[in-house]
Amino acid sequence: MLRPQDSEQLRQWDIAHVWHPFTQMADYAQNEPLIIERAEGCWLVDVHGRRYLDGVGSIWCNVFGHRRPEIDQAIKEQLQRVAHSTLLGISHVPAIRLARKLVELTAPLGQWGEPLTHVFFSDDGATAVEVAIKMAFQYWQQRPAEQGGPCPRKTKFVCFGGAYHGDTLGDVSVGGVDLFHRMFEPLLFPTYRAPQPYCYRCPLGLQRESCVVDCAAACEAILARHHEEIAAVVIEPLVQGAAGMIVAPAGFLRRIREATRCYQVLLIADEVAVGMGRTGTMFACEQEQVAPDFLCLAKGLTGGYLPLAATLTTERIYRAFLGSIAERRTFFHGHTYGGNPLGCAAALATLELFEREHILERLPERISQLAQWCELFRQLPHVGDVRQKGLLAGIELVRDKQSREPYPYEAQIGHAVCRKARERQVLIRPLGNVLVLFPPLVISPEELDWLCDTLLWAIRQVTET
Repeated sequence: MLRPQDSEQLRQWDIAHVWHPFTQMADYAQNEPLIIERAEGCWLVDVHGRRYLDGVGSIWCNVFGHRRPEIDQAIKEQLQRVAHSTLLGISHVPAIRLARKLVELTAPLGQWGEPLTHVFFSDDGATAVEVAIKMAFQYWQQRPAEQGGPCPRKTKFVCFGGAYHGDTLGDVSVGGVDLFHRMFEPLLFPTYRAPQPYCYRCPLGLQRESCVVDCAAACEAILARHHEEIAAVVIEPLVQGAAGMIVAPAGFLRRIREATRCYQVLLIADEVAVGMGRTGTMFACEQEQVAPDFLCLAKGLTGGYLPLAATLTTERIYRAFLGSIAERRTFFHGHTYGGNPLGCAAALATLELFEREHILERLPERISQLAQWCELFRQLPHVGDVRQKGLLAGIELVRDKQSREPYPYEAQIGHAVCRKARERQVLIRPLGNVLVLFPPLVISPEELDWLCDTLLWAIRQVTET
């Protein structure tokens, strides 16, 4: 714990100099900032020594808790060899080993389509998707003759309402969260947008009990009409994260994959948030037997330790970029720290922990425990919908349960609940009126009960008093 005078100095410097992401700084400056000084396990500790249960996995990326000895040691050992060396034209040991491991790990997906055999490393989830978008575009421009030749008209992308794939301009172009993206519309490239699979507030005005996944049919219709100019569909498999933990109806992902195959369109699966065991399987695509053309990974790939991302693709896509120097078929894209050795070492240690501790086999018990709490959340008078997939959940707060009337944005009801939960040493972050539970996969039964019980109390305190 820091001295009081040091803590106060940090608070002043924080407000004076740090511009926080997705944060209204005028509001931030009026409140006591939470400044984290250290962490251990599933708990964060602030500069005053107060402990907080990390209920959102440090924004959806922490898998095994903080200060995990095996990951710490892997990074230390790599640091004694080399901290950074580029992948531009040369290679290094951790990147090679990690690429091989990822290809082996995704091999089961190959039973439902083409295996993913090549790995392009970058920095974070946004860059992983940006890489896939650019690769998909370039693939059609220079597809080799043995694969049918170029299709220069295939320049457009299909995306979904409510989608979030990152904050680069390419990712924002295929995103669909108006609050984040509307301002930048003049800078974006045009896309075809399919309705989001949001059953609680169906954009088609249908009822889940009587519809036949009509949102998938709407996407299929876009592909039928425009497939000759569509390069790829970009999708968050099973769950749209930033839209409010929107869980797609069963079969939705599978139907999109079948439609893309039917119309010769590539599929980009953004598993940045939902991969690495979060939905109950290592990759969300497994649950609907889908093999994408691109698989984007980040966040939990390093256990939440270091920025590292991977874009995996097939041999067919890779071969379209091979040729002589004169042909200029190269993928002219890269990042200074893409495939950083320290990040790769952390990722290798993370994947080893998955195997050695049988994390996936142990998840059903925690998932079932969370499901029991979700039933209690559903009974609250101002909870309109509760969505769970694996060890993640979204709890949507409403002003009126019967009419589904939302709280106004200005009320910041989600933030009010999160501030109340902080009083009981639980740290979560909302998405508007949706409260997000996204704890480390290794959270103990007692910690999960504390997290959910605190959130239940906080919702009641804010919405019922």
